[in-house]
Amino acid sequence: MAAQPSSEVTPAQAGLLFILGKQDGVLMGEAGAALDMGPAGISGLVDRSAAAKLVERRADREDGRAWRVWLTPKGRGVLAQAKTDTAAINATLTEGFTNAEIEVVARWLKSIQDKFPREISRDTTRDPED
Repeated sequence: MAAQPSSEVTPAQAGLLFILGKQDGVLMGEAGAALDMGPAGISGLVDRSAAAKLVERRADREDGRAWRVWLTPKGRGVLAQAKTDTAAINATLTEGFTNAEIEVVARWLKSIQDKFPREISRDTTRDPED
């Protein structure tokens, strides 16, 4: 049976936490771009994540119009659990395949992304939780 995540967050929230785990204090627009979300989508995601006390939004020190997103202590704990859950799911998904086979699939998926990029400007209101 496949591993099931036990996390209390949505996949979109987990994605935001993973981004912040690599670069805490990222600009909201950068987080949105990394998650393939427009301004409205990332704003809603950050709002829901802040309401869950996973992140906090702070004004940028150099540009008062820009906002940065930071992990809270609760967010760090949930991120650690999300990493554990993801590792278990990935282990299940890759079971029975060689590293070479997985690399071919990864290269093929990357080529699809490169050949058919999604234009955020066409859909700035996309929210993955809707």
